[in-house]
Amino acid sequence: MSWSNEISRRTFFKAATGLAGATVLGSAGFAFLEPHELQVEQVEIQLRRLPPALDGFRVAQLSDIHFGEYLGLDYLRKVVATTNAQKPDLVLLTGDYVTAPDYSHRRERNQYALQIWPCAEVLSDLQARCGRLAILGNHDCHTNPAIVTEALREKGHAVLHNQAIPIEANGARVWFAGLADVLNQYPDPETAFRPVPPGECVVVAVHEPDYADELRRYPVDFVVSGHSHGGQVRLPGVGAVYLPRGARKYPMGYYRLGDLQLYTNRGVGMIGLPVRFLCPPELTVFTLRSTT
Repeated sequence: MSWSNEISRRTFFKAATGLAGATVLGSAGFAFLEPHELQVEQVEIQLRRLPPALDGFRVAQLSDIHFGEYLGLDYLRKVVATTNAQKPDLVLLTGDYVTAPDYSHRRERNQYALQIWPCAEVLSDLQARCGRLAILGNHDCHTNPAIVTEALREKGHAVLHNQAIPIEANGARVWFAGLADVLNQYPDPETAFRPVPPGECVVVAVHEPDYADELRRYPVDFVVSGHSHGGQVRLPGVGAVYLPRGARKYPMGYYRLGDLQLYTNRGVGMIGLPVRFLCPPELTVFTLRSTT
């Protein structure tokens, strides 16, 4: 091998090593910037039983805020402003407003639950002509679900616990049901769907998306979930590094399960580490479309 070839080879490996290092550092930097890059996902959902008068009804979904250590008031206000700019007809909040302590701090559960008060105060600025609906997530239930529910309701959010209510607009209605958290409480579809007349359109909010398999047994049109954070960190060719129990089958985005449709939101906040990679936070805006 000639000296010039050796120099070229060394130069190549130095350049390659430098490029790899820059890529790693750049990726790391991006991972710390991405948590604040809220993406608005516009999703059209065609529903066979949706009344034609409600064609174009817009639902904004926020999930997994995890207010506190990694997500503060200023950023949450920006999320609310971005949501209001979409001019939704209804806002749907699908749980995990606070973060539960680890097992070494279980006695402090109430303290963690109290984070809901400033969070709920900011969320009360969400604007939608048909109101704001909410369910609880597993972290809310691991802290103190009574405190979380009280704060949300006092700030004007209708918290659904195995309940369905009609949302009326333009002389027609669609039913929205909220189920109890799957991992900590007892979701009861039978009770929730009891007031729904046969043949009417039903949208269900349940924190853990994998429960959609159970809901296929019921006359449900569309399920909206969160919980997964989309994995929070996703690697090319690998996908999510970690997914929590209850969100391993349907971790992110849109799914069609026979007659049932499901959407899993990537969430707004973070847990574990203040990092997202190839998995930015999400505000989802659903435009419901009638097929009749």
